[in-house]
Amino acid sequence: MAKRSRKNHKSQAKLQGFVVVAFAKDLEQAREYESLLKVNDIPVVINQESEQSTGATEIAVMVPEDFLDEAHVIVESQDTYDDFCDLTVEDEEEDEEEDVDFDGDLFDDNF
Repeated sequence: MAKRSRKNHKSQAKLQGFVVVAFAKDLEQAREYESLLKVNDIPVVINQESEQSTGATEIAVMVPEDFLDEAHVIVESQDTYDDFCDLTVEDEEEDEEEDVDFDGDLFDDNF
């Protein structure tokens, strides 16, 4: 019979009653979500698990089920804000690339 570690039991007990509000692409994003939710007085934990079959790491941001709806609104509004900021930065970069160099041969007259 396989022996289970106590650490696994403690972490599972800690997560009981918590549900996933978002999956983060990396630990930095998970910490951003964690800070954002804590500022809004929502209890939050980060659950990072390595998947044996693929070797990938899943990073779940979890909140108590009673706070799920509020947490979704907060996370979604942050994602929307981030997407807007990314679009603005991309637009500025494209504008810089499209700038015309007026020093060149553009205004040379061949009359």
